[in-house]
Amino acid sequence: MAATGFDEAQVYYSDSLGAPMMGVDDNNNLLNIQRLYKDFIREFHDVDNIFTYRDELKRQYILGQYNLTVSLTDLASFNEVLADKLIKSPTTFLPLFEKAAKEVADEITRPRPEEEEEVEDIHVLLISDMSPTCIRDLKSDHMSRLVRVPGIIINASGIRAKATSLTLQCRSCRDYKNDITIRPGLEGFAMPRKCSASQAGAQPCPLDPYYIVPDMCKCVDYQTLKLQEAPDHIPTGDMPRHIQLYVDRTLVDKMVPGNRVQVVGIYSIRKQSDAKEGKKEKNITAGIRRPYIRVVGLEVDSSGPGRSLNKFTAEEEDHFKKLAERDDVYELISRNIAPSIFGSEDIKKSIACLLFGGSRKRMPDGLTRRGDINLLLLGDPGTAKSQLLKFVEKCAPIGVYTSGKGSSAAGLTASVMRDPTTRCFVMEGGAMVLADGGVVCIDEFDKMREDDRVAIHEAMEQQTISIAKAGITTTLNTRCSVFAAANSVFGRWDDTKGEENIDFMPTILSRFDMIYIVKDDHNESRDTTIARHVMKIHLNREQAVNEGEMSIEMLKKYIAFSRSKCGPRLSDASAAKLGHRYVVMRTSARQHEHDSNRRLSIPITVRQLESIVRIAEALTKMRLEPFTTDADVEESLRLFQVSTLESAMSGSLSGVEGLTALEDQEEVRKVEKQLKQRFPIGSQVSESRIIQDFTKQRFTERSVRTVLNIMIRRGELQHRMQRKVVLRVK
Repeated sequence: MAATGFDEAQVYYSDSLGAPMMGVDDNNNLLNIQRLYKDFIREFHDVDNIFTYRDELKRQYILGQYNLTVSLTDLASFNEVLADKLIKSPTTFLPLFEKAAKEVADEITRPRPEEEEEVEDIHVLLISDMSPTCIRDLKSDHMSRLVRVPGIIINASGIRAKATSLTLQCRSCRDYKNDITIRPGLEGFAMPRKCSASQAGAQPCPLDPYYIVPDMCKCVDYQTLKLQEAPDHIPTGDMPRHIQLYVDRTLVDKMVPGNRVQVVGIYSIRKQSDAKEGKKEKNITAGIRRPYIRVVGLEVDSSGPGRSLNKFTAEEEDHFKKLAERDDVYELISRNIAPSIFGSEDIKKSIACLLFGGSRKRMPDGLTRRGDINLLLLGDPGTAKSQLLKFVEKCAPIGVYTSGKGSSAAGLTASVMRDPTTRCFVMEGGAMVLADGGVVCIDEFDKMREDDRVAIHEAMEQQTISIAKAGITTTLNTRCSVFAAANSVFGRWDDTKGEENIDFMPTILSRFDMIYIVKDDHNESRDTTIARHVMKIHLNREQAVNEGEMSIEMLKKYIAFSRSKCGPRLSDASAAKLGHRYVVMRTSARQHEHDSNRRLSIPITVRQLESIVRIAEALTKMRLEPFTTDADVEESLRLFQVSTLESAMSGSLSGVEGLTALEDQEEVRKVEKQLKQRFPIGSQVSESRIIQDFTKQRFTERSVRTVLNIMIRRGELQHRMQRKVVLRVK
């Protein structure tokens, strides 16, 4: 009987390491594709006949940076089949691309020094213009394909090591298995169960005999990141979704939490490991895998609110220098601060100074002087305070927006929490830490609890946050400006109740360089102009958006350029003039106190003098000049005069410390003494009844309200039932 096929002379074998079986034709095809990738790196050139990738690879290799960034658009213009294969099967063809890059690097870097004869591996990074895919749109069809996903980095692990080539040794017979290649990603490697070196007649090695020899393995750095989908991609009412990212080699430590990125990577799967799963469910979950993205390219999204810019082209730098030489650059920048908002010229000029900031100084004794400017807007609702805050968040190089009622001390500064995976205590930075080097905008500043406001005292003046919790003792930097907006206690500002309008302690007020009282005054001509301006915005929206002479992107770039390249100082003439004017201001303030028998709530001290210096340096920074001029000092004094000094002198901020005129102090003491005698601790009394009883005894209503405010600020009284009832606590 003829052989039917099962007994033909063929050798059947199994590879315990799981290597895929490939035919001769497949190997030839892969070699041809690798040769085409080499041709692309060597021969691709732009319109000016500059060999883009060949020159870039040589430059990077000489600098010791062993990576090459390739655009898929360029690859498709050279050979569309190569780009299509790379997009559809990146796990197969990306290693070929890296081998081709290594061979080209070997050719173009010869001769090399004696110590560097061996060619380093080249890490090929990809950038793509393909349409982005949201995290919630990633399905099983995208598996093992190249995808482009936008999002925000919210968590980053430490740097770890992953083996790319293993060496195993048998415990029994000491036989080695060398250069076992490990696939990249989070898949791991299954150790062989049996020793393949057992000789005939000898006692076989036991099961699971192999162990890894660490000294003979090759490793690369890797890091895991957590990507959250961007807020503008989240449907209404849904929670944001997350996905894990795997980055290795030259992409490690390139991203920090808070960065908005466009990720180009391979949509992959890994084994789902959950310690809570019982043994009964082990077989059920055998075919279930958890998705992650193996990143092969990262692009930082620098457009939009809260993104930083670090790189500028030569054309942009020339444009910025020409802009700085203009005589009206200060007016130009202030006009482009929220151009759709009418009026508020001085406030916009102060915001321009806040965005540019002064110069941070480090003294010989190690102490530092902050260069960032803090600004507070107090006043009526409907005066575009929140709109100004939103604009500053959008055009600041680094901007973080938060609301007072939704912010706690830990959310603004830093918190210590337990990591759910490692069960160790880790520290997470808050809004002021994330805004390091930029601006943090706090809306509804008056709605914050007093304890939370006290927590940012150190962050505003010393620009650090000290943490001593759960065994973690450290100091974080918060080198950021604070731009805050608040309303009056009564909703609208009441000039007759100056000391009762605001609820802030003098300690927090003195940390603001400029404080503006924004009032909604009734003026027919001004109301007509504002109404016409608002109607113009609603009728011609596109035209109103383009009112400014500079685009927001250009303004943002110019601010980032000025902050990174310029650090002006006071000139000798400006310092002498400022010192003289400071003495005059102190004298006038003392005379004002003497005439009115009332201490200023914000005294003119050295802290205010440093504020004027910072404003002058910011004005100089707008022109990219090294030293301040007399005009800068005059303008900084004027801005301080129309903001903080005018507010303090006019009485709008008077009485914040509870210090009233001499003849009133005796009356205040009498009211306080009687109030404590009549109402014991724990009693609740209507506020209107208290005022009514004391006015019958010939006390003024103002002194009674002053006593109530002082006792509430001390914590002796508390408001209840929508501020109608007063409870005595202590």
